[in-house]
Amino acid sequence: MQKNARIFIAGHAGLVGSALVRRLESAGYTRIITRTRSELDLLDQEAVADFFQAEKPAYVFLAAAKVGGIHANNTFPAEFIYQNMAIQNHVIHQSYVHGVKRLLFLGSSCIYPKLAPQPMKEEHLLTGLLEPTNEPYAIAKIAGIKMCESYNRQYGTRFMAVMPTNLYGTNDNFNLENSHVLPALIRKFHLTRLAANGDIEGIQRDEACFGPIPHDIKHSLTSVLSPQPSPGTGATQSPVLSPQSSSGTEATQSPALSPQHSVVVWGTGSPKREFLHVDDMADACVHVMNLDDKTADRELLNYPTPCFVNVGSGVDGTIRQLAEVIQEVVGFKGEVVFDASKPDGTPQKLLDVSRLAHLGWRSKISLKEGIRQAYEWYLKSAER
Repeated sequence: MQKNARIFIAGHAGLVGSALVRRLESAGYTRIITRTRSELDLLDQEAVADFFQAEKPAYVFLAAAKVGGIHANNTFPAEFIYQNMAIQNHVIHQSYVHGVKRLLFLGSSCIYPKLAPQPMKEEHLLTGLLEPTNEPYAIAKIAGIKMCESYNRQYGTRFMAVMPTNLYGTNDNFNLENSHVLPALIRKFHLTRLAANGDIEGIQRDEACFGPIPHDIKHSLTSVLSPQPSPGTGATQSPVLSPQSSSGTEATQSPALSPQHSVVVWGTGSPKREFLHVDDMADACVHVMNLDDKTADRELLNYPTPCFVNVGSGVDGTIRQLAEVIQEVVGFKGEVVFDASKPDGTPQKLLDVSRLAHLGWRSKISLKEGIRQAYEWYLKSAER
């Protein structure tokens, strides 16, 4: 990509999109095109067509998507399949219509079968049944890959795709109703540490910044703190999340701590997951988009060779190990409890990243360092 090329980042405000903006700007790209959802609704076919006609981007990073964790996927399956397919259909087709030089579609490692051999290689796509908890999302992403592949075959386009492992980092979603496991655990450990320290104001700031605290989490937080007498009644109430009193004393005094406080993690803790910092992901995307024509044609655009490549660290660990690293980074000293009544999801998800290594890219940010960076951003955001 030329430094003055017109580059459209669809989904620039999201986790990956914002990292792409940072990466491209730091590399000296000067004509980055972005649109907020209110400025351009990617679900609106006509609006997308008008945008491409007016802006004429030369390169497109398709990072826009409806995303969420197990709970969100189970609750809104129709929205996940419809919205993701609509977004990618509109953007990919208009990229063809308006002569985009290259498009990079961002998929997900959930495209692979639930019981795929580990580590998962690109050729494992469509060789088995998907994980039921996120099947609609996975099917949408598979359709996006096949759409890129089909347009390349029929129209000679240069549409490629990357399949990232579990991503985290700056601008992550920490809403406990629909976040992924890593940011959800960061917030759970942080909130419980605040409660253990009697930091009611910190919990209130966190809720104002990152969204409501679910009832079960709120209940566990209130149980950490000893009830406080209600003025003039002798009754008790928990100070956690209570509004500050007019005198500024009752609701903000440091409560006595209960000796029993813990963080509850969904599942058994045994499933293994791979994680990649989003800044590494953005770097990999720019690397793939900048492959020379000869390499791209041979490695990604030579049907039936897959037009996509896995992006990950190539290293995984159990959810229990992940919780231990986050506990250390956050500084939480209490107990960690695993709720085996909750779903575990796929037993293992590790990507084979040898193809991307062959193309000259490897991850640089370790898991512990990446979590430290993510937690620093989280803390700064809560203080704003």
